[in-house]
Amino acid sequence: MGIVNVTPDSFSDGGRFLGADAALTHARRLIAEGADILDVGGESTRPGATPVTESEELARVIPLITAIRAESAVPISIDTFKPAVARAAVAAGATIWNDVTALRGSPDAPDVAAELGCEVVLMHMLGEPGTMQDAPRYDHVVAEVETFLLQRVEVALAAGVAREKLWLDPGIGFGKTLEHNLALLNALPRLVALGFPVLLGASRKRFIAALDPAATDADDRLGGSLAAALHGARAGVAAVRVHDVRETVQALKIAAALSA
Repeated sequence: MGIVNVTPDSFSDGGRFLGADAALTHARRLIAEGADILDVGGESTRPGATPVTESEELARVIPLITAIRAESAVPISIDTFKPAVARAAVAAGATIWNDVTALRGSPDAPDVAAELGCEVVLMHMLGEPGTMQDAPRYDHVVAEVETFLLQRVEVALAAGVAREKLWLDPGIGFGKTLEHNLALLNALPRLVALGFPVLLGASRKRFIAALDPAATDADDRLGGSLAAALHGARAGVAAVRVHDVRETVQALKIAAALSA
């Protein structure tokens, strides 16, 4: 899953692809590099992020999704917690709703997900982006994340979302310390065993810099991102959400050949 952030403030590439032409060029490049899915987002969810209005988010993502769909059949995911944005994105050609709030962003979110009939990624996040990294605490992080995700599955199913449409994401970096992130990464086989496809989003995240203090800049975290992607693949995740598509595709190909 290649990341296309149409935002001015995302932690890694904020502002780089904010313009419609630049974003479309970036999307084309990710497809050419081997992305199986494009994840389009118009609102940053980095720690401390400032919310954007629904109209601004729509103005950022809908023209891009329309343009991508006009020239490619690649599956498109809309990274949003707003039901109206998800509805417009699906109308424009998206087929996956990637929701960092696990359909908690609005009371009607589960019903909208059922209405749209698209695939839905349910992600765990402690708190909300503005404050999620303010001393996050768990008693047993793996058990608590697992319980949360299964509870959100039940909510989605009760609203009418088909079971086969649901994905799970442990939310690496979303209200977690380094120790929490490492525990969840090591518990990926347990999450995969729940029977839903698991999406892993660890690309360029801050836990890499916590392990390698020299990687203060997000662009310096390629090695750690590849290590996390390979770890996720070995654990059986269904997809990895990444910034560096070409390098990740190559690493996964070589790992697959070696394991064969």
